[in-house]
Amino acid sequence: MARKGGRSIFSKSSSPSPASSPSRSTIPPSSPHRTFSESLMEENLEIAQAFIAKWDSDESSFAKVNSLFHGDRSEARQYLNSIKDLQSTMHFFISQDSGSEKLVRAQTLMQTAMKRLQKEFYQILSSNRANLDPESVSNHSSRTSTISSLSDFEDEIEEEFRVTGESISEVERVSMAAMADLKSIADCMISAGYGKECVKIYKIIRKSIVDEGLYRLGFEKMSLSQVQKMDWEVLELRIKNWLNAMKVAVKTLFYGERILCDHVFSASLSITESCFAEITREGAMALFGFPEMVGKFKKLSPEKMFRILDLYEAITNLFPEIEFIFSFESMSAVLTQAVNSLIKLGEAVRMMLSDFEAAIQKDSSKTAVPGGGVHPLTRYVMNYISFLSDYSQTLSDIVADWPLTTQSPLPESYFGSLDSDDGSSSSITMRFAWLILVVLCKLDGKTELYKDVALSYLFLANNLQYVVVKVCNSNLKFLLGEDWIAKHESKVKQYTSNYQRMGWSKVFASLPEDPTAEISPDQAKSYFKRFNAAFEEAYRKQTSWLVADSKLRDEIKVSVVNRLVPVYRAYYEKHRVGLARECGSDSLVRYAPENLANYLSDILYGVGGGVSVSSSSSLHSNGRHSR
Repeated sequence: MARKGGRSIFSKSSSPSPASSPSRSTIPPSSPHRTFSESLMEENLEIAQAFIAKWDSDESSFAKVNSLFHGDRSEARQYLNSIKDLQSTMHFFISQDSGSEKLVRAQTLMQTAMKRLQKEFYQILSSNRANLDPESVSNHSSRTSTISSLSDFEDEIEEEFRVTGESISEVERVSMAAMADLKSIADCMISAGYGKECVKIYKIIRKSIVDEGLYRLGFEKMSLSQVQKMDWEVLELRIKNWLNAMKVAVKTLFYGERILCDHVFSASLSITESCFAEITREGAMALFGFPEMVGKFKKLSPEKMFRILDLYEAITNLFPEIEFIFSFESMSAVLTQAVNSLIKLGEAVRMMLSDFEAAIQKDSSKTAVPGGGVHPLTRYVMNYISFLSDYSQTLSDIVADWPLTTQSPLPESYFGSLDSDDGSSSSITMRFAWLILVVLCKLDGKTELYKDVALSYLFLANNLQYVVVKVCNSNLKFLLGEDWIAKHESKVKQYTSNYQRMGWSKVFASLPEDPTAEISPDQAKSYFKRFNAAFEEAYRKQTSWLVADSKLRDEIKVSVVNRLVPVYRAYYEKHRVGLARECGSDSLVRYAPENLANYLSDILYGVGGGVSVSSSSSLHSNGRHSR
């Protein structure tokens, strides 16, 4: 409200009307033959008539262009007080003579007054759409909760902010004043038995604001048939819009509307419930029903699970607010709709998890990954699972009552470290561990594609190392635990050890068991030839083999160097000179010990090879999932 000349908008100055306000001094003295009560009631009737006539738009040109609740509120207070007195007067006349002319006159005045208040109520709601938007209402709901009506608006506000030292903006003051005015009018009309007229206006205007608010948030109502006909790309865009709209709608739009409704109609809980229900039910049902329709989408596949989880998570996180806002019994359908959406989304997630596991089991790719690198199946599954782990709490709720069923018992050595006191957490942990076991078993079968046993062990080491790294770099680390990681790191070392044993066995076997033992020059010559051939064969093969993880690759190389070079150096230093003296040349000695490490630095980079292999599997044909 604007202040004029520094005076309070609620100062007790006279009304800006062309005529002075009526007062009890204008009423002629009562007849001594009437009782005191009758005299007082007649006086109330005369005062009310003067006030009501002054603001009757049908009788006063002034009333047509001016608002009772604009500017100085003393006139509005007096108007409402006169109606209250008129109501008391009507009760008195009814008790005296229900057919009296004075009662008829009072009833006519009351109808005129209610018509005026109805107009004022509409004007305040219409002119303050911006000031009474749900965001503004919800922002200062705690402030307005202490204000019962316009009669104590100024005193309450001034006292509150004098004590707290806070400042209040003009916009907030206008908004709070409008709320106080609406409440005062609603209280008066409900008390007079004209609540229906008041409620009708309120419902029409406020429902349009809620519907417009949802539209502005980007939410559009849709039918199940419309959703089913959509391409996923279009539906995903609608889901994103819904996710953005949901939080604002619950925390601001619906919450603000509930606050306003509670405040304006605090005189009647039944009216409050009726108004709020009619204003918000349709929009809330559509908003909370959208996820259920998405859960029924016929083309759901595992890669779409993340959006489904986003929907589930949004409802779950906001459910306490939803329960509070829609706590009326008449709004139970709204709560039921939110719960039904959670149920349907949960069913969809469980279905997609089952489909995901089945897709792993059905992977039928028969092409060996060049160089024994990381299989596309491993990349896809571990990227997928690591993303899923970001939703571990949500997934725990979904799979809590969904037991893991397998064709064979799970190995205790694999799951022994996964015990947890938290049943739901343990459930999702077991589910993740099982999916990883499924893919590892699948990969174990793919070693048959490699003719070289050493390369098959390198393939297993590569893929298990990729799995372990993915676990360590995601929330899976906290779900599966340090014991799980340690066991699988040990398994990687076992695979690499087997690779070294099988891949370099011929090279080690080409040298004598005791490299410093005395042997003939011919024997020394033979050993050098055998070593050269074995080393060159191993080198040639393993420059095309691949270890993608640089840390693992360096560890393998260091291990090979530490085992091979000292043995070769001992043999080299013992027999090279003698061989040169006997044969007249050391041309058979192709490799100096210090050069072996340089040659070994070239291996396991997959030169001429690659890590990308096309597969007939539908599971990883789409590549990595992106969010």
